[in-house]
Amino acid sequence: MKILRVGHSPDADDAFMFYPLAKEIVTLEGYRIEHVLEEIQALNVRARRGDLEVTAISAAVYPEVAQHYRIMPCGSSVGRNYGPALVSKTPMDAGELAGKKIALPGRHTTAYMLLQIYMESPFTPVFLNFDAVTEAVESGEVDAGVLIHEGQIRSKELGLHRVLDLGEWWFEKTGLPIPLGLDMVHRRLGEDLGWKVAKALQDAIIYTRAHEDDALDYALQYGRGIDRETGRRFVKMYVNEDTVDFGEEGRKALETLYRLAAEKGIIDAAPSLDIIDLS
Repeated sequence: MKILRVGHSPDADDAFMFYPLAKEIVTLEGYRIEHVLEEIQALNVRARRGDLEVTAISAAVYPEVAQHYRIMPCGSSVGRNYGPALVSKTPMDAGELAGKKIALPGRHTTAYMLLQIYMESPFTPVFLNFDAVTEAVESGEVDAGVLIHEGQIRSKELGLHRVLDLGEWWFEKTGLPIPLGLDMVHRRLGEDLGWKVAKALQDAIIYTRAHEDDALDYALQYGRGIDRETGRRFVKMYVNEDTVDFGEEGRKALETLYRLAAEKGIIDAAPSLDIIDLS
């Protein structure tokens, strides 16, 4: 049996989504799935090399990996009027961010791309593992930090002040959902197998949403100590109808993200989107 390496983050939302594949409830005939669990910045670096057959990436890194991978319309992390949260230790207005040291969960993350699009003035990015951002803010090592994963909804509990929700800002600016993460399939697998992989992932997501409590039991082992209902709230934020298929609105959101990034000089040019058709 051939091995198919699937890269995703060791986080509650990804674990929730991949539960049926991890437990072999949903399978891919002729293949054994090997789950490669790494934080998103590490997966972004691997994707730039074209390493894994299937991988999650930050949407921001797609222009750099499009030569290796096709986009699956399922498995995406999409926020509707919510997204990465910029927080500080003491109250701060978003207009005070110019020149500040801001901790970010990786150079290639969508959080960094969004903050660059948002900011009109220079700031000093400090790149850390996503789980080190909170401590850097609390210790005063940085002036502010961008929280992803469950940190987005725990900032008040952690005693931090919310300066800006990048998802809210994005929705106000574009009227679109915010495309944060994508799931990709390598071009070397070919058209037929690539389609089968995408269909298996979509089937897994549909199964997970229909068996929420079982999937949540599995996912919470990756929840870094969050309670069950906080975990439920978080996974349902990022495993939703958009995760089943981001559709035409998701495509438009990606096109808008890359157009704005190109206009700010963050990327050289907006890439064409190569999305597998599961309709």
